Parts: sequence; C-alpha cells; structure tokens
Amino acid sequence: MSGRNLVILLLVLVGVLIASNSLYVIKETERGVLLRFGEVVDPDLKPGLHLKIPFVNNVRKFDGRVLTVDSQPERFFTQEKKALIVDSYAKFRIADTAKFYTATEGGQESRAMGLLSLRINNGLRNQVAVRTIQEVVSGERDELMEALTKELTVVAQEELGVEVVDVRVKQIDLPPDVSSSVYDRMNAEREKEAREHRSLGQELAEGIRAAADREVTVIKANAYRDAQLIRGEGDAQATAIYAGAFNEDPEFYSFTRSLNAYQNSFSGDGNLVLVQPDSEFFRYLKDPKGGQ
Repeated sequence: MSGRNLVILLLVLVGVLIASNSLYVIKETERGVLLRFGEVVDPDLKPGLHLKIPFVNNVRKFDGRVLTVDSQPERFFTQEKKALIVDSYAKFRIADTAKFYTATEGGQESRAMGLLSLRINNGLRNQVAVRTIQEVVSGERDELMEALTKELTVVAQEELGVEVVDVRVKQIDLPPDVSSSVYDRMNAEREKEAREHRSLGQELAEGIRAAADREVTVIKANAYRDAQLIRGEGDAQATAIYAGAFNEDPEFYSFTRSLNAYQNSFSGDGNLVLVQPDSEFFRYLKDPKGGQ
C-alpha cells in the first residue's frame, strides 16, 4: 500500500470516528438532554437524528415511558393512633429533563425512584394521620389516593422534574402486635351482634307462636259453635222426623222402639234384668199386638 492510500485510509477512519461521535439518535420512547462540558444546553431533545460537537457535547438519555416505583411497606398511624402497615406503588414519567438531570445526580433512575418513594411515604403518612382506620381501609380510600396523587404531582414536578400519573395502595395490614387484639375485639362485636339478632328472632318467634295459638283457639271455638249449631239442627230435624213417624203410626213406632230396647238389653252375655212380669216393658213379648 502506497503512502497516499494510507493517508486516505487514515482520513476515512478519522472521518468515521468524528461522524460516529457527532451523530446520535433519540428514540420515541426516550427523553434526552444535550450537555456542554457538563452543563445543560438543550433540555428537551426531540426524537430523531441529531448532531453534536465531539468531545465538547455529551448526550444523556432517559426512559420517556411511564415508570413504576414500588415503595417499601411502612407503618403509619391513623387519627385514632392505630398503626397500619401500608404497601403502595406509584406511576410516573419524566416531565422536565433538565430538572430531572440536576435533581437526580446526572439522571440516575434509581436515585429518582428513591427520592419519589420517600415523598410518597411522607404523603401517605400525612393523609393517613387525618383519617380513621375505617376511612383508610374502605370509606375514603379513593379520596385519599386522589388527594395524594395531586399533592405528589406538584411536589415531584417542582423538585424532581417528574409527573406522578397515579398512586395506589396495594395492601393495608395491621401490625402483628395488634392484629390479635383487633381480631378479638371484632369477634366480640360480631358475637354481640349475633346475640342481638338471636334475641330479636326469639322475640319474633314468640309473637308468631302466640298469634298462631290465638288463631287456633278462635278457629276451634268457631268450629265447635258451628258443630253445635249443626248438631242442634240435626237433632231438631230428627225429632221432627220421629214426631212425624209417630203421628203416622204410633203403634208401629212404639213396637219398633220396644224391639230396639229388647236388642240393647239382651245383646250381651250374662245380662240380667229384674222387672215385674206384668211390666209394660214385656208388653209386646206377651202380646204381639201390644195388648190391643
């Protein structure tokens, strides 16, 4: 290889080196800042191909997507001075790249998450402190999250250059040292409530039984009254029939009654009847015509 070709090759290599250090690309999912000797000169680099001065400018790229910071569970005290273990997380994204770069010691993502996690716990501590356990667990949980998100958005954007998209509580637990006492108290309250319900049920049952017994008594009384009326009407009709039959043929009626009396008197074994032989009872035995 001649000296001229070697020079050309060296010039090409130098050109490629200069071009590789002069050109850079910002992706759609990235945010970046342009530095000049460590000082921010362009805080908001747009996606695309850019040019910089080698060895003078430097580019710092950050993830522009929504990121997640998972805070460690912390112990907070409610308005009643009851301890709760709260586990939370937050969604955020970089809003001000220049402020993010300077506040996190050169744009360290772990540094940003640590600072944001600290502010989330401070915000949760303040929000939980003005609420009861019931409000934190269920009553005002959504309201607590909304208030905390608004508060952190302002603080985080001013101090860290990030926008807090959402803050959520994953889990709320009681500390182990108070869980047993709380569960015992809840169990006692449920047992008291159960006793009250049983007592009320027994009272209602006694009322229902008394009403049913009263209704049964009334029904029986009405049925007995109706039965007596029907029986009286039947007896009256029977008496009328007997009277009519007697008037039709008194002698036959008397004969029939005598036969029934004989049958009833002598139907059993060993029956003994002491009467006078000329008694009226034996009138039809002595004379089939009844003495006519």
